[in-house]
Amino acid sequence: MGARRSPARDWPVRTQTDKRYDLATGEGRGVWQECLAVARSLATSNAWEASLDVAGEQSRYGESRLVRPRLGQQTFRIAVLDAYGRACAATEEHSLPVLEAAHIRQYASGGQHDVSNGLLLRADLHRLFDKGYITVTPAGRIVVSSRLREEYRNGRTYYPLHGQLIRAPRELRNAPDPESLRWHNEYRFIA
Repeated sequence: MGARRSPARDWPVRTQTDKRYDLATGEGRGVWQECLAVARSLATSNAWEASLDVAGEQSRYGESRLVRPRLGQQTFRIAVLDAYGRACAATEEHSLPVLEAAHIRQYASGGQHDVSNGLLLRADLHRLFDKGYITVTPAGRIVVSSRLREEYRNGRTYYPLHGQLIRAPRELRNAPDPESLRWHNEYRFIA
């Protein structure tokens, strides 16, 4: 495929923020042209087929690895499903295969398997919630980050949810904990 290009000349060595390029001019255009050239070479050769060698089971799967399961995860899911009457807190969707119990304060960040630390969300909303593109205020209102539109030039199906109240659990004791919601707003939400 040719020699690898060195990193863009103006790419910071140490960065924790996004870096964007205009693909029509300057360094961004050079990187983009190189990507197009590689894509064209793959399209006109059989190199991509060699990388997808599926002759045997071994080449179809990576190495096995151990996973540390979160004890209590399935019990948490069942409790959150019951608390929300098997309906998404944001959309009221009832299709069980797409409903997931989201931790407000992530389990890996000290969150507990407690119903008040959970929201029942549709799978796509759960993913956006975990990545910080949506949140729920302590008052129970959904907030959709403008960064979803800015970074991905999309999100039109999510912006109508902005400002809506979530559907509360049937029992008050299962309502989302305001402190956990504050935590999510402060540490996960991308404003």
